[in-house]
Amino acid sequence: MIRIIAIEREFGCGGSELAETLAARLGWKVLDQSLTEEVARIAQVARAVVEQREGRLDPLVYRLAKVFRHGCYEKAIPVSTQEAFDADRALALVQQVVEQAATTGNCVIVGRGSAFFLRQRTDTLRVFLFATREFKFRSLLSHTQNEAKANELLDTVDRDRRMFVKHYFRLEWPLRSAYHAMLNAALGDDLILRTILDLMDALNKKETSA
Repeated sequence: MIRIIAIEREFGCGGSELAETLAARLGWKVLDQSLTEEVARIAQVARAVVEQREGRLDPLVYRLAKVFRHGCYEKAIPVSTQEAFDADRALALVQQVVEQAATTGNCVIVGRGSAFFLRQRTDTLRVFLFATREFKFRSLLSHTQNEAKANELLDTVDRDRRMFVKHYFRLEWPLRSAYHAMLNAALGDDLILRTILDLMDALNKKETSA
């Protein structure tokens, strides 16, 4: 039976409001911003620090310095909690929180690589949202009120996600085989919601009949 729904998406496709509505319909909990907050609590860092690391590789200068530090006597020099919280640490804690939530079940998880972490679980419905650049631009513009900023985000966020997935999972993003369905965000939340619920019902019936 489906007990977890993982929603991945291209930047600008939304997903958070859809997840809230979906979770409310099912009586489940949502892991979105609360997931970030939980990682920050465990790591004992500010939420903003976690947001800076989620889905991004560390800057090249930091990665080079890290290699140097790990290869010399300076690795014994203690670093602050903030400095120690890098992409490696962020990924490990995100995976920990996602897998703990999956163990409990009855949750909708937004992004954070959840579809990759949970792709072997038969109780997880994995959905990917995509859209045209024009659609995503209009969506971002309504939030940023700044055309240059909206274009900058479109040019960088998904590129960073792609590099992150390639580096840590050795996979291409988005990986079609990781999802049960890839839906165009332009369909609108109502139709996407109905499609997800119908797919969930079909998968549950298939398991029951088997």
